[in-house]
Amino acid sequence: MSERIQTSTGRERLAARCRDVSEAPVFALCVMSVILLNAVLLGVETYSGLSVEYGILLHSAERFCVVAFTLEMLIRLGAHTDRPKAFFRDPWNVFDLLVVSSAFVPFLRENTTLLRLLRLARVLRTAKFMPQLRVLLVAVGRSLPGTVSFLFVGALILYVYAMIGWICFAGHDPAHYGSLGRAGLTLFLLMTLEGLGDAVHAGLAVSPFSIVYYASYVLLASFVLVNVLIGVVLNALEEAREMEEDAKRAEEAAARRPAGDADADTARAAGEGADELRLRIAAVRRALDDMEAQLDPSLAAPPLPTGSPSLAGASAGSR
Repeated sequence: MSERIQTSTGRERLAARCRDVSEAPVFALCVMSVILLNAVLLGVETYSGLSVEYGILLHSAERFCVVAFTLEMLIRLGAHTDRPKAFFRDPWNVFDLLVVSSAFVPFLRENTTLLRLLRLARVLRTAKFMPQLRVLLVAVGRSLPGTVSFLFVGALILYVYAMIGWICFAGHDPAHYGSLGRAGLTLFLLMTLEGLGDAVHAGLAVSPFSIVYYASYVLLASFVLVNVLIGVVLNALEEAREMEEDAKRAEEAAARRPAGDADADTARAAGEGADELRLRIAAVRRALDDMEAQLDPSLAAPPLPTGSPSLAGASAGSR
């Protein structure tokens, strides 16, 4: 029992020390600087002249980044030694752990292309230390279901209008509407309103009713769908901002909670445990009394007094 208490106390001390280091502003600034250094190294390596001339320096700087990221991850893991599950509940922690540990995987480390992609993924770790960027990334993730629905509706509209364009303009403008693929590509480019004037003039040369075709398409594709997409993204951004604010308020409430409340909760829990223990002891005592009564009948039925009516009747009957 004492060894278990010492072990838990050692883990709590280690977690407290690592938590003090990981929550310090200097620690976040250092990690952010290493992430930016890693991004600069990736950019410098794209220049063949610089990579050849300063190859040894760049390689040493890359090793320094790997060591720094590894130490950072060890400190953050040490801050969760008293509650390991809390570390993996945060998706950013899991992402950081995968990115940092990938540098030690033999296959990934030997593949140059995959290694550069994983090094590029380290730049995304800036979201861990920039709340606004984290909110934007969460908003993008939450807007994916709505974006998929938007893409499905947009593809359906594009397909219908491409078929109509192929039927109406394939003979007069085969370069743009000669097939379903060409018509779809033309309409996709018209979604940005680029070259819309030329397309309308070419359509009017075929039929004056082509203005209805282009006007309805621009109204649906460029105005309605784009505004719907903007609404989906803004809604997701608002939800992500509310989630971030709720998490921040919960952390502040936990930090401002006085120690007296925690002591009161502890005392209340201890009192409830003592009451439950007393009830269990009383139940055990009753069970023991019942067993003792079954073994010794004299305890279950105590002898009646001499002057009782039952004994008098019995003596009279014997006479």
